[in-house]
Amino acid sequence: MKRDTGEAGRLQREAAAERAAAEVSSGMVIGFGTGRAAGHVLEVLARRMREDGLAVSGIPSSGRTEAHARRLNLPLVTLDEHPTLDLTIDGADEVDAQRKIIKGAGGALMREKVLATAASRLLIVIEEAKLVDRLGETSGVPLEVLPFALGACERHLRALGGDPTLRHEASGSPAVTDNGNWVIDCVFSPASMADAEALDMRLHEIPGLLETGLFVRPQPTVYVGTPEGVRILDR
Repeated sequence: MKRDTGEAGRLQREAAAERAAAEVSSGMVIGFGTGRAAGHVLEVLARRMREDGLAVSGIPSSGRTEAHARRLNLPLVTLDEHPTLDLTIDGADEVDAQRKIIKGAGGALMREKVLATAASRLLIVIEEAKLVDRLGETSGVPLEVLPFALGACERHLRALGGDPTLRHEASGSPAVTDNGNWVIDCVFSPASMADAEALDMRLHEIPGLLETGLFVRPQPTVYVGTPEGVRILDR
């Protein structure tokens, strides 16, 4: 579930997005994330193209992001054309002190992870409320699953100590990703979440579970909007 942090959160996200977008220079190919923070990055880039002559192109992580980029007249390319990206800029649902991340509230986790790992650098834009002491504090881990394998995946997840819930649309039907799959939100114990790398490896061993919302590598540069300004968390 997305957490609404209100007007203060919006202003913090926008400030962080402005700082992250300042890392972009002409000639770059960018991975475009999905969500509110990533959407503001697109708006900043479009403004810089109009006002400063910035020349960039991007690869969207979802149909929603693609539609937003086209409305802003941002040039789009494909991963086949550019398998290595200069930057990917995205948001996150949670970020811990080690800059490990949970993503996937918007349902684009698989494509977001592809773009994150294809990029030379990953920049994450969040408001301060998204910082947590441990992953899993505020939400479960989104998991993209093959619809055919739903029951088997849920059984394996329960065997790992997880509490899986199939994500639904407001209409009551299962939420469908751009890849045609379903999303499970799975809550794990603090002990399981303490070693996110090991949990991620175990989850990837489940047949039919296609990707996880645990982003444990590469560790990104995180731009955090706060009431005092933008903090940058890096190596």
